[in-house]
Parts: sequence; structure tokens; C-alpha cells
Amino acid sequence: MKKEELEKELEETKSQLEKTKTALKKSRKDLKEEKAKAVDWNKIGRDVLLCAWVGGVAVGAQFIVGYPMLWILGKSFFTSTIGTTIYSALVYVVTALIVIFVPWLVKKEWKTSKKELGLTDFPTFTDIGISILGFIATILISGIVLNILQVFNLVDASQTQDVGYSNLMTGFDRAIAFISLVVVAPFAEEVIFRGWLYGKLKTTSGVVVATILTALVFGTLHGQWNVGITVAIMSVIVCIERELTGTIHAGILTHMLKNGVAFGLLVLSGAL
Repeated sequence: MKKEELEKELEETKSQLEKTKTALKKSRKDLKEEKAKAVDWNKIGRDVLLCAWVGGVAVGAQFIVGYPMLWILGKSFFTSTIGTTIYSALVYVVTALIVIFVPWLVKKEWKTSKKELGLTDFPTFTDIGISILGFIATILISGIVLNILQVFNLVDASQTQDVGYSNLMTGFDRAIAFISLVVVAPFAEEVIFRGWLYGKLKTTSGVVVATILTALVFGTLHGQWNVGITVAIMSVIVCIERELTGTIHAGILTHMLKNGVAFGLLVLSGAL
């Protein structure tokens, strides 16, 4: 009898252990679900801070560069083609330096690597092919969205973008403006937005949130509704390009294509 009783107690103990294991698994699962549902305010706060940092620096750099230039060189030079180009280039340089290096100076752990910026390796033929597809997608999608919004009188799709230049009378002026708008601006903006900002947001909140927030910040900083919507759509596409290639090279090329076509249309229309 003793043996039978011991076996029975052993079976009951095993059964109890199984029930306990099942209960623990359920508790863990419930805890994970609760955590997933809970709002991570630290993560949200960090994302907001990153977006505000880039946006604030981008706006502040215009004053940091603009006022000294205006005071030292005078209004006539400041508003000239050369002056506008120098101003634009310096704003991008100051913005990039502050955005990337100031956090690192404050805290060594905030150092940004070339990989985080998406600047590893060199552009490839794959980057070129993807950039062309990205450019086509940007034109098609933004055109459809703007036309739909214009039907409901929500945006003026025909509004001309203010690019900082006007009345470019000579070929030299246009060449300088072309370098600024089609070469310098795309490279600098991709490093700052799809490089630094997107890279940091992705680490915190993942690809989807990083893509959306980067597009919102980038679009907002362009001011005009029609331009903001177009560049926000482009931002989403070049973020996808970065995920596909691992770098921002394709995004830079897509951005250059988009700005190059826009520049050509402005020249042909007589706006430049």
C-alpha cells in the first residue's frame, strides 16, 4: 500500500507542477501583453526630443549664420547669388555639426558612427537603380496626393516653391544655384534627416515610427503645404531605400534627381 500511495502522491505532485507551470506561462504572457499595451513615455519623450533637436537646430542655424553675414557683408552681397549660396551652404554645415557633434560632446555614449548615418561603403549600381525607382515613385505618389487635396481645396498644388533664388540672369548664377540646390542641399539634408535623425529614431522606436516622424519633421521645415507634402512623401520613400540598401546613397541620388527636375522646371518657367 505504501508504494501505491507514494506513486499516487507523486502523480498528484507532477500534476500540480504542470498546473503551476501553465499558470506561470499565462502570467508571463499576460505581463508581456500589458507591457505592450502600456505607453512608454520615456520612448515617446526621447523621440519628441530628437525631432525638436533637429528642427530647432535647423531653424536656429539660419540665424546663427544669417545675422553675422548680413552685418559683416551687407544686404546687397547677402541677397546676391553668391551670398545666398554661401549662406545656404554654411547653414547646412552648422546644422550638421551641431546636430551630430554636440550630443557627443555632452555625453560620449551619444557618439554617432558612420553606420548610423548610413554613410558606409560607396554608392553602387543597385543604389542608382533604386534611386531612379524612388524618384519615379515620389513624383507619382505626390502628384496623386496633391491633386486629391486640391480637389477639396486643401492645398494649392501649383504654388511655386521659394528656393531662395530669383532673377538668375547669367549662366554663372544658374550654375551656382544648381550646385547649391541640386548637389549641396540633397547631400546635407539626407545626412541630417535620413542619416542622423532616422538612425536615432529607428534605434528607439523602430522603422515605422522613425519613418513617419522623420517625414513629418522634414515636411514641416519646408514651410509651404504643397512642397511639405511632396518632400514628406519623398522622405518616406528614401527611408525605405535606406532599409533596402543599408545606406543613404540611394536617398541622396533620389533627392538630387527630384531637386534637379524641379530646378529645371523653375528655370524653364522663368521663375529663376
